Amino acid sequence: MVLYRTMFEESSADGAAHIDADTAVLAEIARLKRERRALILAHTYQLPEVQSAADLVGDSLELSRAAARTDARVIVFCGVRFMAETAKILAPDRTVLLPAESAGCPMADSITAEDLRAFKARYPGRPVVAYVNSTAEVKAESDWCCTSANAVKVIEAVDSPEILCVPDRNLARWCQRNTSKKLIWWDGFCLVHVRISAEDARSAKAQYPDALLLAHPECEPEVLDRADHVLSTSQMLSFVAGSPARRFLIATEAEVVWRLRKDHPEREFYTVGPARHCANMKKTRLADVARALETGKPSIELDPDLMDRARAPIERMLTLS
Repeated sequence: MVLYRTMFEESSADGAAHIDADTAVLAEIARLKRERRALILAHTYQLPEVQSAADLVGDSLELSRAAARTDARVIVFCGVRFMAETAKILAPDRTVLLPAESAGCPMADSITAEDLRAFKARYPGRPVVAYVNSTAEVKAESDWCCTSANAVKVIEAVDSPEILCVPDRNLARWCQRNTSKKLIWWDGFCLVHVRISAEDARSAKAQYPDALLLAHPECEPEVLDRADHVLSTSQMLSFVAGSPARRFLIATEAEVVWRLRKDHPEREFYTVGPARHCANMKKTRLADVARALETGKPSIELDPDLMDRARAPIERMLTLS
């Protein structure tokens, strides 16, 4: 295991040229952003260069809130499609741009609206809690949404002893440990988090016994068993900021380690096992952000009735936060 370095670090000569190019593109993005009255949102798993252009970097809950309250005319969402859909649902009168049009989420795509309707038919009368990492169509078939940060809180708020949870099995399993309600879950998962193994966690703890292991609830249960704290991305950032510990093991997408090292250069951060990257989150480049602002494309277009139905479970979630 090595201290994580961003996968895009370059040699000093090439790196200088890269920095100059980035500076020029960042200046163009800033100009276009002012002209378009735009807000740029970036998920924490985005490339460092993209995070540097954003007005807000965060996880799903933070970015959903920002999309709901902004008065910007244009929202540029540097993330994956379900995130941009959520922004459009919460701000239907704004233009929402997804700079990397092909950036999807295999976990979100593991269940369709038709799948969910069949799932509900198998377990009639049970309300559905959909992880925000789901498509607009699935949200529209659900009763509540949740994020990894507030999932247990949402589960406890639902007035039912049995609840259907989609699409992430590991988030549901984590919630099951923290509620007396019976949860029935869809068998979806995050390709990045399931690759972090229990052996990775064991080895990391053995190598750095004084380090705190922070794990995302999308990890497998055997990894969470070895964690000192199970936290969402934003909760990890907040926890580290308030912790006296000097060394941390981070079990989530590797760009979070870059962010932590940037925010806390005096501390040590290690990935749990090899650095794991979300390929879809890495599709967005600075040039894509500039192009989206220049052209107004690709934009998210959703049926108004679908947005109305999908907005209700999101708003129920937001009332708890």
